[in-house]
Amino acid sequence: MAPEQTSRRDFVKMGAAVAGTVATWNATSYAKIVGANDRVRTAVVGCGDRMKGALIPSFLQHSKEMNFEFVAISDLWNRRRDEGVAYIEKKGGPKVETVRNNDELYARKDVDAVLIATADFQHAKHGVEAVKAGRDAYVEKPLAHTMKDALAIRNTVHANKQIVQIGTQRRSTPSYQKAYEYIKSGKFGDINMVEMTWNVNQPGRWRRPDVVPLLKEQDTDWKRYLMDQPYEAFDARKYLEFRLFWPYSSGIPDQWLVHQIDTVHWFTGYPHPRSVVANGGIYQWHDGRKNWDTMTAVFDYGPEDDLTKGFQVLYSSRQTNSAGGVKEIYYSNGGSLDMDKQVVNSEGGLTAKAAAEMNMKADLLPTFALSEHAEAASTAANTGADPQTSANMRNWMECVRSRKQPNANVDAGYSHSVALCMCIAAIQTGQKITFDQKTQQILAGGKAHA
Repeated sequence: MAPEQTSRRDFVKMGAAVAGTVATWNATSYAKIVGANDRVRTAVVGCGDRMKGALIPSFLQHSKEMNFEFVAISDLWNRRRDEGVAYIEKKGGPKVETVRNNDELYARKDVDAVLIATADFQHAKHGVEAVKAGRDAYVEKPLAHTMKDALAIRNTVHANKQIVQIGTQRRSTPSYQKAYEYIKSGKFGDINMVEMTWNVNQPGRWRRPDVVPLLKEQDTDWKRYLMDQPYEAFDARKYLEFRLFWPYSSGIPDQWLVHQIDTVHWFTGYPHPRSVVANGGIYQWHDGRKNWDTMTAVFDYGPEDDLTKGFQVLYSSRQTNSAGGVKEIYYSNGGSLDMDKQVVNSEGGLTAKAAAEMNMKADLLPTFALSEHAEAASTAANTGADPQTSANMRNWMECVRSRKQPNANVDAGYSHSVALCMCIAAIQTGQKITFDQKTQQILAGGKAHA
């Protein structure tokens, strides 16, 4: 479709409409809901860096107004339980109780909801536990990196009434919501390419050399940590530096890819790629890790029944040189939508001269900002209570009150999990990976991939 011209005034009106649909509630609006005056007693599941660095501060930003309160911490490691209690108090929260595991947690009657930020491979499993126990949940991304776990949590949430928000916080970010509305309006034109990067130069990223020596097997529950993974001897690195070791994480795809590929599904409506290929390796940080420090993946999106339509997503990431930083750019024939700079412009669009030579019409995009104050994506390990995470936490709290579906619901999480599982299969097999919509299976070379 040919992009139409959009004035700044039209786009401001569009942004206002989006803002109206996601505006935060005041006390009057949610007090009308049955049970809205009841305090939502919330527990922490996994009190590690992400929980303390972002989720707890984001929760406390809204807890008083929304009438939420921390009551307990569940963590297998006694040190993290004790540190979590002190941290919540330091941040102005109440003194909470501790439990050794989730069996003890869900035996309590004073827990209505949970925040889950455990190891990557545990997210879906812990989400299933919470929902089956009748608790609402905020579950960190990735939702799942195996199809077995992705299907299990999707089906469990669908069969129950719990409110589950996934930690893909771009969906609660105003600039991304405006970009979504702009693309859906048709004025951007058909997407024909997406470029995404996430580059850092951080030898210590996902390493915990100061903490690993502190973890002793007798102070935790290693077998419970492994859940359904094959048993292996206790390894403090695989417990605390899990992002470096498959099957506890795939590293770059689990941690960074899912955030950006999730926007592709959201903006376009495609639930998964048509195909994925990937390449990479450990080129710099030879520190015992098993997951790549550098990778490139190519995703093909479009209708399954019409290969003449669609677009490519080029995703690259490295932990060895930060040049290029973060990039998230959508292209159409008329220009580009840059989510890092949060602007739409005509850069790269078909010029009038080139169009005239081909007897075509040039429809260059207008230039305008998606937000008044563009903020570059942070590549820091600890982002704190950043505005995106805070907004996503707030949206979850509102939906716990209203019982409406949150912005990053389980279906959105399932879609990013499918793309993630396809990418992991491409890494592990070196083959072109496809997806069978009917069976919901990952296919490598046309054959089912476990």
